[in-house]
Amino acid sequence: MERTPMSTHLIIYLSLEECCRASELPTEALIELVEYGVVSPSGRHVGEWRFDEQALGRLRQARRLQRDLELDWATTALMLELLGEMENLRDENRYLRRRLERFSQ
Repeated sequence: MERTPMSTHLIIYLSLEECCRASELPTEALIELVEYGVVSPSGRHVGEWRFDEQALGRLRQARRLQRDLELDWATTALMLELLGEMENLRDENRYLRRRLERFSQ
């Protein structure tokens, strides 16, 4: 029997407290960022919230923006949203340019 390597993906979820420590955010700030929609934890109530690696990265990015630019959390959330939109537009622009190149050859 031939064996094929199995691909394993380990997904780690952090509690609110663990995520606060890992992102260097106070609990109140993390809750505020959830309220602004910066991240969406799994779980219905604060005590049940779990954050994945992607959420942790976004929270760290929020912390850096807030600290470096001395923003409040609402402005930080808006900045993250605008940065995301800008990245999406860049991706779309690259895609459309590639398609256009095919027609001009």
